[in-house]
Amino acid sequence: MNRSVHWRTRTAAAAAAALSLGVLAACSSSSSSTGSAAASSSAPAASSAAATASGSGASGTVSTSSCGTNPGVAATGTPINIGAINTKQPGTDFSDIENMAGAYFACVNANGGINGHPIKYFPVTEQTSPSQIASLAKQLVTSDHVVGIMGNSSIIECSVDAAYWKSVGIDVLGAGIDPECYSTPNTASVNMGPRYSSDGAVQYVMAQGASKIAFDQSNVPGTTYIADGPNALAKAKGVPIQDFTENVPITSANAIATKLVTAAGPSGAVVLNFTPPEALLILQAAQKLNLEDRVKYWACSTPCNTDFLATSLGSKWNDKLFVNAELLPLDGNTSQTALLFDAILKQYGSSVSGGVGSFSEMGFTIGEIATHALESVKGPYTIASVSAALEGVSNFNTGMLCQGYTYGTYPEHIPNNMDYTVTPDNGKFVEASTGGGCTLISADDPQIAAYRAVAGTAPMVG
Repeated sequence: MNRSVHWRTRTAAAAAAALSLGVLAACSSSSSSTGSAAASSSAPAASSAAATASGSGASGTVSTSSCGTNPGVAATGTPINIGAINTKQPGTDFSDIENMAGAYFACVNANGGINGHPIKYFPVTEQTSPSQIASLAKQLVTSDHVVGIMGNSSIIECSVDAAYWKSVGIDVLGAGIDPECYSTPNTASVNMGPRYSSDGAVQYVMAQGASKIAFDQSNVPGTTYIADGPNALAKAKGVPIQDFTENVPITSANAIATKLVTAAGPSGAVVLNFTPPEALLILQAAQKLNLEDRVKYWACSTPCNTDFLATSLGSKWNDKLFVNAELLPLDGNTSQTALLFDAILKQYGSSVSGGVGSFSEMGFTIGEIATHALESVKGPYTIASVSAALEGVSNFNTGMLCQGYTYGTYPEHIPNNMDYTVTPDNGKFVEASTGGGCTLISADDPQIAAYRAVAGTAPMVG
């Protein structure tokens, strides 16, 4: 699949907003009463003027009325309360995930809701404080009376709350980071997370012939767990790998770029696992110091797959940087899913500060799966019925993932384990011309092997 036609232009304001992702701290977690506004029962019906939207250059249009089963009619039934917890702090901001999920739910609400019921969304943010995270989880259940958790993305939330979710019977649908997001029975993610996404980036450059890997990531909880995946893949192929970590926000990008290029060597590859603003600092430093050609390949885990980064880097990085893309490459894509994503982002996604990118795609995909599961509930919406509905999702074609999505009742969950690889092309990301199509993450990572042993390998749909 070659999706090389650019389907939207990014404004300078959007790029500037995206650049601030992860740099500005949230002073405190958002309140549940404020967070619910994005997808409450008061969401307006889609207007005729705004209901049809498409990316610039796209060959078709999709109406946001296709979000629901009763186009243009706002849902008025008893709300279905759904919560989410995201990290938002200096250097790390995942709130676009819950914000885009909220945009999807707002679109659903404006077009009939879930069997006539609107979703009332309670997105909150945290700053990697275990006590804060545990308190927010209990607040969502006991005060906000949520019956599901859909949209979580946090550095440590899964490890903090895994036992609590199990104790109250909640199955979580999120975009995971820490190990418990993938190794416990009550959480499943739409993304691969930093470990398996880094696996994909390392796997790609080794397949292209990189003789050594310099792997660098932010110095946050879980770095050893993340690095274990790329190290297992490199060891299996006999490729040397050297690990690094950096404090974020980054203040010494020049020194970091120089260190990594030296470690990788002229026939090696630098692989980064950072949020977009931090990765951009390192890549721009390499360009400023004329280091971009001193290694064979540069690669990055999924967060780098955002238009603002490609735009900021410019044409000098065309076919030089390769990014793991856990979800559908959107540039030039005119599928119904891609066009609906664009329409929802334009009409309901004003709070999605990073615009088009992996984080907003994750939120959209969570919205798709959540809606699909909720629509299958017969009778009252309770924690038990909503969790059962999630567990019943099997080989669902989101249009965003390479594989059909299955939640299931497994002791561990890595349902997304097949990726694309994209590369910059004059300010946008397109599928890499060599080896960029849907590729299974290697079972040389023992965690991938263990998951496939119990769940099998989902069929490719991308």
